[in-house]
Amino acid sequence: MSRARQNTLFDGIRIGFDDAIQLTIDSVKAYGARHSVWCIAWSGGKDSTALLTLIIWLIETGQLDPPKRLIVCYADTRMELPPLSTAAYMIIDLLRQRGVEVRIVMAEMDKRFFVYMLGRGVPPPNNNTFRWCTRQIKVDPMATEIGRIVEASESGVLMLTGVRQGESAVRDGRIAMSCGRDGAECGQGWYQQMSGDGFATLAPILHWRVCLIWDWLVMAGGNKHGGWPTSILAEAYGGDEATEINARTGCVGCPLANQDTALDVVLHHRDWKHLAPLKELRPLYRELREPCNRLRQPQPERLKNGSVGKNPYRMGPLTLEARRYALDRILDIQSRCNVPGRPVVDILNGDETARIEELIAANTWPRKWSGDEPLASEPYEEILNGVRQARLWGIGT
Repeated sequence: MSRARQNTLFDGIRIGFDDAIQLTIDSVKAYGARHSVWCIAWSGGKDSTALLTLIIWLIETGQLDPPKRLIVCYADTRMELPPLSTAAYMIIDLLRQRGVEVRIVMAEMDKRFFVYMLGRGVPPPNNNTFRWCTRQIKVDPMATEIGRIVEASESGVLMLTGVRQGESAVRDGRIAMSCGRDGAECGQGWYQQMSGDGFATLAPILHWRVCLIWDWLVMAGGNKHGGWPTSILAEAYGGDEATEINARTGCVGCPLANQDTALDVVLHHRDWKHLAPLKELRPLYRELREPCNRLRQPQPERLKNGSVGKNPYRMGPLTLEARRYALDRILDIQSRCNVPGRPVVDILNGDETARIEELIAANTWPRKWSGDEPLASEPYEEILNGVRQARLWGIGT
Protein backbone atom coordinates (compact mmCIF):
# COMPACT_ATOMS: atom_id res chain seq x y z
CA MET A 1 0.00 0.00 0.00
CA SER A 2 1.47 3.34 -1.04
CA ARG A 3 2.02 5.98 1.56
CA ALA A 4 -0.29 9.01 1.19
CA ARG A 5 1.54 12.24 0.46
CA GLN A 6 1.02 15.01 2.98
CA ASN A 7 -0.63 18.15 1.59
CA THR A 8 1.59 21.19 1.24
CA LEU A 9 1.01 24.91 0.94
CA PHE A 10 1.01 24.63 -2.84
CA ASP A 11 -1.70 21.94 -3.26
CA GLY A 12 -4.47 24.41 -3.99
CA ILE A 13 -5.01 25.54 -0.40
CA ARG A 14 -5.56 29.28 -0.43
CA ILE A 15 -4.24 31.19 2.53
CA GLY A 16 -5.37 34.58 3.73
CA PHE A 17 -3.45 37.83 3.79
CA ASP A 18 -2.36 37.68 7.44
CA ASP A 19 -1.22 34.08 7.10
CA ALA A 20 0.75 34.96 3.96
CA ILE A 21 2.61 37.71 5.81
CA GLN A 22 3.29 35.39 8.76
CA LEU A 23 4.75 32.75 6.46
CA THR A 24 7.00 35.42 4.95
CA ILE A 25 8.14 36.45 8.43
CA ASP A 26 8.82 32.81 9.33
CA SER A 27 10.74 32.34 6.11
CA VAL A 28 13.06 35.30 6.66
CA LYS A 29 13.54 34.46 10.33
CA ALA A 30 14.46 30.87 9.45
CA TYR A 31 17.27 31.87 7.11
CA GLY A 32 18.03 35.56 7.63
CA ALA A 33 20.11 35.02 10.77
CA ARG A 34 22.57 32.89 8.78
CA HIS A 35 23.68 35.93 6.80
CA SER A 36 24.93 39.30 8.03
CA VAL A 37 24.12 41.04 4.74
CA TRP A 38 20.72 41.03 3.06
CA CYS A 39 20.43 42.19 -0.51
CA ILE A 40 17.04 42.84 -2.12
CA ALA A 41 17.04 42.41 -5.88
CA TRP A 42 14.46 44.90 -7.10
CA SER A 43 13.21 45.35 -10.66
CA GLY A 44 10.58 48.01 -9.93
CA GLY A 45 7.72 45.66 -10.86
CA LYS A 46 4.81 44.68 -8.65
CA ASP A 47 6.29 41.57 -7.02
CA SER A 48 9.74 42.88 -6.15
CA THR A 49 8.24 46.20 -5.02
CA ALA A 50 5.82 44.34 -2.76
CA LEU A 51 8.73 42.36 -1.32
CA LEU A 52 10.88 45.45 -0.80
CA THR A 53 8.24 47.57 0.91
CA LEU A 54 7.05 44.63 3.01
CA ILE A 55 10.54 43.80 4.31
CA ILE A 56 11.20 47.45 5.21
CA TRP A 57 7.84 47.68 7.03
CA LEU A 58 8.45 44.43 8.92
CA ILE A 59 11.84 45.71 10.07
CA GLU A 60 10.50 49.15 11.02
CA THR A 61 7.65 47.62 13.05
CA GLY A 62 9.94 45.20 14.88
CA GLN A 63 8.50 42.05 13.32
CA LEU A 64 11.87 41.23 11.78
CA ASP A 65 15.30 41.81 13.26
CA PRO A 66 17.35 43.88 10.82
CA PRO A 67 20.55 42.44 9.38
CA LYS A 68 23.88 44.10 10.03
CA ARG A 69 23.65 45.53 6.55
CA LEU A 70 20.73 45.86 4.11
CA ILE A 71 21.42 46.69 0.46
CA VAL A 72 18.76 47.34 -2.17
CA CYS A 73 19.88 46.80 -5.77
CA TYR A 74 17.60 48.44 -8.32
CA ALA A 75 17.91 47.06 -11.86
CA ASP A 76 17.59 50.10 -14.10
CA THR A 77 17.45 48.79 -17.68
CA ARG A 78 16.84 52.34 -19.02
CA MET A 79 13.86 50.85 -20.84
CA GLU A 80 11.23 50.59 -18.11
CA LEU A 81 7.68 51.84 -18.53
CA PRO A 82 7.79 55.53 -17.47
CA PRO A 83 5.27 55.09 -14.60
CA LEU A 84 7.33 52.23 -13.16
CA SER A 85 10.56 54.18 -13.49
CA THR A 86 8.95 57.24 -11.89
CA ALA A 87 7.66 55.18 -8.95
CA ALA A 88 11.02 53.42 -8.55
CA TYR A 89 13.00 56.64 -8.20
CA MET A 90 10.43 58.06 -5.77
CA ILE A 91 10.82 54.89 -3.69
CA ILE A 92 14.62 55.22 -3.89
CA ASP A 93 14.36 58.72 -2.42
CA LEU A 94 12.24 57.41 0.46
CA LEU A 95 14.62 54.51 1.08
CA ARG A 96 17.61 56.81 1.26
CA GLN A 97 15.73 59.12 3.63
CA ARG A 98 15.32 56.05 5.86
CA GLY A 99 19.06 55.40 5.72
CA VAL A 100 18.77 52.34 3.47
CA GLU A 101 21.69 51.72 1.12
CA VAL A 102 20.49 51.71 -2.50
CA ARG A 103 22.61 50.79 -5.51
CA ILE A 104 21.34 51.57 -9.00
CA VAL A 105 22.48 48.73 -11.23
CA MET A 106 22.83 49.56 -14.90
CA ALA A 107 24.58 48.00 -17.90
CA GLU A 108 27.81 49.62 -18.98
CA MET A 109 27.39 52.26 -21.68
CA ASP A 110 28.19 50.16 -24.75
CA LYS A 111 25.85 47.35 -23.66
CA ARG A 112 22.75 49.46 -23.05
CA PHE A 113 19.84 48.65 -25.34
CA PHE A 114 19.94 51.52 -27.81
CA VAL A 115 23.73 52.00 -27.68
CA TYR A 116 24.32 48.33 -28.46
CA MET A 117 21.71 48.25 -31.21
CA LEU A 118 22.36 51.57 -32.95
CA GLY A 119 26.00 52.14 -32.09
CA ARG A 120 27.21 48.65 -32.88
CA GLY A 121 24.52 47.76 -35.41
CA VAL A 122 23.13 44.67 -33.67
CA PRO A 123 19.57 43.99 -34.91
CA PRO A 124 16.63 44.24 -32.48
CA PRO A 125 16.20 41.06 -30.41
CA ASN A 126 13.65 38.41 -31.29
CA ASN A 127 12.18 35.36 -29.57
CA ASN A 128 13.51 32.83 -32.06
CA THR A 129 17.29 32.90 -32.27
CA PHE A 130 18.45 36.29 -31.08
CA ARG A 131 17.18 37.21 -27.63
CA TRP A 132 20.13 39.23 -26.38
CA CYS A 133 18.47 42.00 -24.40
CA THR A 134 17.30 40.56 -21.06
CA ARG A 135 20.60 39.05 -20.05
CA GLN A 136 22.66 41.99 -21.28
CA ILE A 137 20.76 44.93 -19.79
CA LYS A 138 19.32 43.29 -16.68
CA VAL A 139 20.63 39.87 -15.63
CA ASP A 140 24.37 40.31 -16.16
CA PRO A 141 24.66 43.77 -14.53
CA MET A 142 22.76 42.53 -11.46
CA ALA A 143 24.90 39.39 -11.25
CA THR A 144 28.04 41.53 -11.44
CA GLU A 145 26.84 43.83 -8.66
CA ILE A 146 25.79 40.92 -6.44
CA GLY A 147 29.22 39.42 -7.05
CA ARG A 148 30.85 42.61 -5.76
CA ILE A 149 28.69 42.53 -2.65
CA VAL A 150 29.48 38.86 -1.97
CA GLU A 151 33.20 39.42 -2.48
CA ALA A 152 33.22 42.31 0.00
CA SER A 153 31.21 40.40 2.62
CA GLU A 154 33.00 38.38 5.27
CA SER A 155 30.02 36.45 6.63
CA GLY A 156 27.67 35.68 3.76
CA VAL A 157 24.97 37.39 1.72
CA LEU A 158 21.29 36.51 1.49
CA MET A 159 19.62 37.78 -1.68
CA LEU A 160 15.87 38.25 -1.30
CA THR A 161 13.87 37.98 -4.52
CA GLY A 162 10.24 38.54 -5.45
CA VAL A 163 9.82 35.17 -7.18
CA ARG A 164 6.29 33.82 -6.77
CA GLN A 165 4.74 30.47 -7.60
CA GLY A 166 2.34 30.80 -10.52
CA GLU A 167 4.00 33.91 -11.98
CA SER A 168 5.60 31.89 -14.76
CA ALA A 169 5.04 28.32 -15.85
CA VAL A 170 8.70 27.91 -16.75
CA ARG A 171 9.81 29.39 -13.45
CA ASP A 172 7.38 27.13 -11.55
CA GLY A 173 9.13 24.14 -13.07
CA ARG A 174 12.38 25.26 -11.50
CA ILE A 175 10.65 25.91 -8.19
CA ALA A 176 9.12 22.43 -8.20
CA MET A 177 12.56 20.88 -8.61
CA SER A 178 14.30 23.12 -6.11
CA CYS A 179 11.92 24.06 -3.31
CA GLY A 180 13.12 21.25 -1.04
CA ARG A 181 16.78 22.01 -1.49
CA ASP A 182 19.00 22.69 1.52
CA GLY A 183 16.38 21.42 3.90
CA ALA A 184 13.81 24.05 2.96
CA GLU A 185 10.19 23.09 3.46
CA CYS A 186 7.16 24.27 1.53
CA GLY A 187 5.92 27.48 3.11
CA GLN A 188 9.36 28.60 4.21
CA GLY A 189 10.22 30.21 0.90
CA TRP A 190 12.50 28.99 -1.87
CA TYR A 191 15.91 28.94 -0.19
CA GLN A 192 19.01 27.93 -2.11
CA GLN A 193 22.57 27.93 -0.88
CA MET A 194 24.23 28.96 -4.14
CA SER A 195 27.90 28.43 -3.33
CA GLY A 196 30.36 27.77 -0.59
CA ASP A 197 31.05 31.44 0.07
CA GLY A 198 27.87 31.99 2.06
CA PHE A 199 25.78 33.39 -0.80
CA ALA A 200 22.17 32.20 -0.89
CA THR A 201 18.83 33.26 -2.33
CA LEU A 202 15.45 33.30 -0.65
CA ALA A 203 12.01 33.97 -2.14
CA PRO A 204 9.94 34.98 0.92
CA ILE A 205 6.74 35.70 -1.05
CA LEU A 206 6.85 32.48 -3.06
CA HIS A 207 3.40 31.56 -1.70
CA TRP A 208 1.70 34.90 -2.46
CA ARG A 209 -1.06 35.05 -5.06
CA VAL A 210 -1.33 38.10 -7.29
CA CYS A 211 -4.39 39.34 -5.38
CA LEU A 212 -2.33 39.38 -2.16
CA ILE A 213 0.38 41.37 -3.93
CA TRP A 214 -2.17 44.04 -4.82
CA ASP A 215 -3.72 43.98 -1.35
CA TRP A 216 -0.31 44.76 0.09
CA LEU A 217 0.58 47.46 -2.44
CA VAL A 218 -2.70 49.24 -1.66
CA MET A 219 -1.87 49.09 2.05
CA ALA A 220 1.74 50.14 1.47
CA GLY A 221 0.52 53.42 0.00
CA GLY A 222 -0.92 54.41 3.38
CA ASN A 223 1.14 56.11 6.07
CA LYS A 224 0.60 53.21 8.48
CA HIS A 225 2.52 50.88 6.18
CA GLY A 226 5.22 53.21 4.87
CA GLY A 227 3.53 55.75 2.59
CA TRP A 228 5.11 54.32 -0.56
CA PRO A 229 4.02 55.65 -4.01
CA THR A 230 2.66 52.25 -4.99
CA SER A 231 -0.51 53.69 -6.53
CA ILE A 232 1.60 54.53 -9.60
CA LEU A 233 2.31 50.83 -10.04
CA ALA A 234 -1.41 50.10 -9.90
CA GLU A 235 -1.94 52.57 -12.74
CA ALA A 236 0.70 50.82 -14.82
CA TYR A 237 -0.85 47.43 -14.23
CA GLY A 238 -4.49 48.41 -14.74
CA GLY A 239 -5.70 50.42 -11.73
CA ASP A 240 -8.72 48.87 -10.02
CA GLU A 241 -8.66 46.02 -12.54
CA ALA A 242 -4.95 45.21 -12.09
CA THR A 243 -5.63 41.79 -10.57
CA GLU A 244 -7.95 40.79 -13.39
CA ILE A 245 -5.67 42.13 -16.15
CA ASN A 246 -2.60 40.64 -14.46
CA ALA A 247 -0.35 42.34 -17.01
CA ARG A 248 3.33 41.51 -17.12
CA THR A 249 5.55 44.51 -17.62
CA GLY A 250 8.92 44.62 -19.29
CA CYS A 251 10.72 47.10 -21.47
CA VAL A 252 8.62 49.79 -23.07
CA GLY A 253 7.78 48.70 -26.63
CA CYS A 254 9.33 45.29 -25.90
CA PRO A 255 10.24 43.66 -29.23
CA LEU A 256 9.80 40.19 -27.66
CA ALA A 257 6.18 40.60 -26.57
CA ASN A 258 3.19 39.84 -28.77
CA GLN A 259 1.55 43.11 -27.76
CA ASP A 260 2.18 46.10 -25.50
CA THR A 261 -0.43 45.13 -22.90
CA ALA A 262 1.10 47.13 -20.06
CA LEU A 263 1.67 50.20 -22.24
CA ASP A 264 -1.88 49.95 -23.58
CA VAL A 265 -3.16 49.92 -19.99
CA VAL A 266 -1.04 52.96 -19.11
CA LEU A 267 -2.34 54.93 -22.10
CA HIS A 268 -5.93 54.49 -20.89
CA HIS A 269 -5.09 56.55 -17.80
CA ARG A 270 -5.57 60.27 -18.31
CA ASP A 271 -2.27 61.14 -16.60
CA TRP A 272 -0.26 59.03 -19.03
CA LYS A 273 -1.97 59.57 -22.39
CA HIS A 274 0.95 61.72 -23.51
CA LEU A 275 3.05 58.55 -23.75
CA ALA A 276 1.20 57.44 -26.89
CA PRO A 277 4.26 58.02 -29.17
CA LEU A 278 5.95 55.10 -27.41
CA LYS A 279 3.61 52.83 -29.38
CA GLU A 280 5.77 53.65 -32.41
CA LEU A 281 8.79 51.76 -31.03
CA ARG A 282 7.65 48.24 -31.90
CA PRO A 283 6.84 49.09 -35.54
CA LEU A 284 10.26 50.75 -35.76
CA TYR A 285 11.95 47.56 -34.54
CA ARG A 286 10.04 45.54 -37.14
CA GLU A 287 11.13 47.99 -39.81
CA LEU A 288 14.78 47.69 -38.79
CA ARG A 289 14.65 43.92 -39.25
CA GLU A 290 13.78 44.32 -42.95
CA PRO A 291 16.46 43.31 -45.52
CA CYS A 292 16.73 46.86 -46.87
CA ASN A 293 18.09 47.99 -43.49
CA ARG A 294 20.62 45.18 -42.99
CA LEU A 295 23.71 43.65 -44.49
CA ARG A 296 24.01 40.08 -45.73
CA GLN A 297 26.84 37.59 -45.78
CA PRO A 298 28.35 37.56 -49.29
CA GLN A 299 28.90 34.47 -51.44
CA PRO A 300 30.51 32.02 -48.98
CA GLU A 301 33.63 30.05 -49.69
CA ARG A 302 32.86 26.40 -50.29
CA LEU A 303 34.21 23.77 -47.94
CA LYS A 304 36.18 20.72 -49.14
CA ASN A 305 33.01 18.61 -49.26
CA GLY A 306 31.31 21.17 -51.48
CA SER A 307 29.02 22.58 -48.79
CA VAL A 308 28.93 26.24 -47.80
CA GLY A 309 28.71 25.80 -44.06
CA LYS A 310 25.95 26.72 -41.68
CA ASN A 311 23.45 29.48 -42.51
CA PRO A 312 25.07 30.98 -45.65
CA TYR A 313 23.85 34.34 -46.95
CA ARG A 314 22.44 35.13 -43.50
CA MET A 315 21.22 38.63 -42.72
CA GLY A 316 23.32 40.53 -40.27
CA PRO A 317 23.78 43.99 -38.74
CA LEU A 318 21.96 47.24 -39.33
CA THR A 319 23.40 49.57 -41.94
CA LEU A 320 24.84 52.90 -40.84
CA GLU A 321 21.99 54.69 -42.61
CA ALA A 322 19.37 52.59 -40.78
CA ARG A 323 21.04 53.35 -37.46
CA ARG A 324 21.02 57.11 -38.06
CA TYR A 325 17.41 56.93 -39.17
CA ALA A 326 16.39 54.95 -36.06
CA LEU A 327 18.28 57.29 -33.75
CA ASP A 328 16.41 60.31 -35.14
CA ARG A 329 13.08 58.46 -34.85
CA ILE A 330 13.65 57.45 -31.23
CA LEU A 331 14.72 60.94 -30.20
CA ASP A 332 11.60 62.32 -31.90
CA ILE A 333 9.38 59.78 -30.11
CA GLN A 334 10.94 60.68 -26.77
CA SER A 335 10.61 64.40 -27.44
CA ARG A 336 6.90 64.10 -28.19
CA CYS A 337 6.37 62.19 -24.91
CA ASN A 338 7.91 64.95 -22.81
CA VAL A 339 5.21 67.44 -21.93
CA PRO A 340 5.29 70.16 -19.26
CA GLY A 341 4.24 69.09 -15.79
CA ARG A 342 4.81 65.36 -16.29
CA PRO A 343 7.80 63.15 -15.38
CA VAL A 344 10.56 63.24 -17.98
CA VAL A 345 10.78 60.27 -20.35
CA ASP A 346 14.45 59.38 -20.57
CA ILE A 347 14.99 56.14 -22.48
CA LEU A 348 17.83 57.71 -24.49
CA ASN A 349 19.85 60.40 -22.76
CA GLY A 350 22.48 62.81 -24.05
CA ASP A 351 25.48 60.65 -23.09
CA GLU A 352 23.98 57.61 -24.81
CA THR A 353 23.13 59.62 -27.92
CA ALA A 354 26.67 60.97 -28.10
CA ARG A 355 28.10 57.47 -27.72
CA ILE A 356 25.87 56.11 -30.52
CA GLU A 357 26.98 58.91 -32.82
CA GLU A 358 30.60 58.27 -31.89
CA LEU A 359 30.33 54.56 -32.67
CA ILE A 360 28.59 55.22 -35.99
CA ALA A 361 31.28 57.75 -36.95
CA ALA A 362 33.94 55.14 -36.10
CA ASN A 363 32.28 52.67 -38.51
CA THR A 364 31.65 50.16 -35.71
CA TRP A 365 30.27 46.69 -36.55
CA PRO A 366 29.55 43.47 -34.66
CA ARG A 367 32.28 40.85 -34.48
CA LYS A 368 33.10 39.18 -37.83
CA TRP A 369 31.39 41.94 -39.85
CA SER A 370 33.27 44.71 -41.64
CA GLY A 371 30.48 46.83 -43.15
CA ASP A 372 31.66 45.96 -46.66
CA GLU A 373 29.07 43.19 -47.02
CA PRO A 374 26.20 43.66 -49.52
CA LEU A 375 22.75 44.88 -48.58
CA ALA A 376 20.47 42.01 -47.65
CA SER A 377 17.90 43.34 -50.13
CA GLU A 378 20.24 43.02 -53.11
CA PRO A 379 19.77 39.99 -55.41
CA TYR A 380 22.38 37.26 -55.15
CA GLU A 381 23.17 33.96 -56.81
CA GLU A 382 22.95 30.69 -54.91
CA ILE A 383 24.43 27.50 -56.35
CA LEU A 384 22.22 24.46 -55.77
CA ASN A 385 23.34 21.13 -57.22
CA GLY A 386 25.66 22.95 -59.56
CA VAL A 387 22.93 25.23 -60.89
CA ARG A 388 23.10 28.98 -60.32
CA GLN A 389 19.79 30.41 -59.08
CA ALA A 390 19.10 34.13 -58.76
CA ARG A 391 17.45 35.04 -55.46
CA LEU A 392 16.22 37.91 -53.43
CA TRP A 393 16.41 37.57 -49.65
CA GLY A 394 14.42 34.45 -48.86
CA ILE A 395 12.57 34.48 -52.20
CA GLY A 396 13.40 32.27 -55.17
CA THR A 397 13.19 33.93 -58.58
